[in-house]
Amino acid sequence: MKAMIFAAGMGTRLQPFTDNHPKALAQVNGVPLLERNIKYLQSYGINDFVINIHHFGGQILAFLAENDNFGANIEISNESDELLETGGGLLFAKRFLENEKTFLIMNVDILTDLNITNLINIHELKGGMITLAVSDRDSTRKLMFNDKMYLKGWKNLTTNKKTVVGGIFKLRELAFSGIHCVNSEIFTKITRTGKFSIMDEYLDLMKEDIIIGYQHTANLIDVGKPESVAEAEKLFR
Repeated sequence: MKAMIFAAGMGTRLQPFTDNHPKALAQVNGVPLLERNIKYLQSYGINDFVINIHHFGGQILAFLAENDNFGANIEISNESDELLETGGGLLFAKRFLENEKTFLIMNVDILTDLNITNLINIHELKGGMITLAVSDRDSTRKLMFNDKMYLKGWKNLTTNKKTVVGGIFKLRELAFSGIHCVNSEIFTKITRTGKFSIMDEYLDLMKEDIIIGYQHTANLIDVGKPESVAEAEKLFR
């Protein structure tokens, strides 16, 4: 299976480090996030990668070259002209992914010990177009699932704004873990172009397509701000 690592973002929450570096090279116990996640996915047999770059992308290219791509096959989706966010970034990388039956997507600033094999097995077993890793943890934004773990809504707990489809019923609210397993047919379904969030697209697709939630209890840290680096260093050596 091929994996796409989203590494193009500005990483503004990690300032001042990201004033001069890409967030992908932020270190946890001396090891850059990008290196950690390449090796993490390699431990589950994944060795083919697409990595998108924008903010200080040249530093990422140099880092990969210096380390011989960590023995991986890596294709670069270069968004140097315009940062396209997650949805636009995925669509821009279509040429690298459209011939894969299924591929994995992961945010570079997520550190986890989630069992990727289990996620992939659930994706194949349940037969949805997309499977989202989710967990019951604190977050200002929650995805909402029915009793079959089908995605049916989204809620912003700060603004109380929400989107729900399929009528009024009790929904389970869980936080997205930044890891998803996706069938390449998604490229025939995406309606947006340019710069957009993949989650906005998913919230449209859930009206007619099956999007599964895979609930896990694995350790997971969003290393998006300086204080979360210290938290991650306690869990990931």
